[in-house]
Amino acid sequence: MAEIVYPPVIGAALTLFRALDLKIRIEGADRIPRTGGAVLVSNHISYLDFIFAGLAARPSRRLVRFMAKKEVFDHRISGPLMRGMHHIPVDRAAGAAAFGAALKALRAGEVVGVFAEATISRSFTVKEIKNGAVRMAVGANVPMIPVALWGTQRLWTKGRPRKLLQRHVPITILVGEPMHPKRGDDYDAVTADLHGRMSAMLDEAQRGYPEIPPGVWWQPRHLGGTAPTPEEAAKLDAAETAARAAGNTP
Repeated sequence: MAEIVYPPVIGAALTLFRALDLKIRIEGADRIPRTGGAVLVSNHISYLDFIFAGLAARPSRRLVRFMAKKEVFDHRISGPLMRGMHHIPVDRAAGAAAFGAALKALRAGEVVGVFAEATISRSFTVKEIKNGAVRMAVGANVPMIPVALWGTQRLWTKGRPRKLLQRHVPITILVGEPMHPKRGDDYDAVTADLHGRMSAMLDEAQRGYPEIPPGVWWQPRHLGGTAPTPEEAAKLDAAETAARAAGNTP
């Protein structure tokens, strides 16, 4: 497919990151195949995660097609960019269409990016994940590759003001060993394994981060930060969902 939009967007992002002197560290990028389909499964802590997760595939010269909620595609600014980069819209009321589009892309040899938690984790731990990524990998007979991001939440995350022009922020991107789920596997067990791997990778990224100040909002509670606990975050998410259903939020 024609790539008119994606390369310039990546170039613009990298230029900005260099200007801001973001300290981006990528490990394990060689685990992303140079050819053929793959499902890239990342944790989700920032509205910018698709940019940084996509950078993990850059050394392999791959462009990742991310699955993102339909509302992003409906926006007058982000919509044309998302469509131009051939990302995949997800309508939560009609998920089968998005799943089918992802399978088609995978079978055509594309790398498809998935945020298995569906929404941003306010606790900065890995939330419960569903088995959709596993089913996609099995359906297309492609590997599933876990990714852990850390530091991106400092730029823009849920419930916090955007700080897109912060300088010198360290960003960690870890790519894990590929997983190869097959038909006949217990998908829920494979998903639990995936969750465990992503959690371990995220913990590694957090504990190896260059800055670990106590009491900061962007640090998880179990590492001395003031982010909500997973239980508190779940209550905040439930309240937000209820408010949206009642029409009290956009």
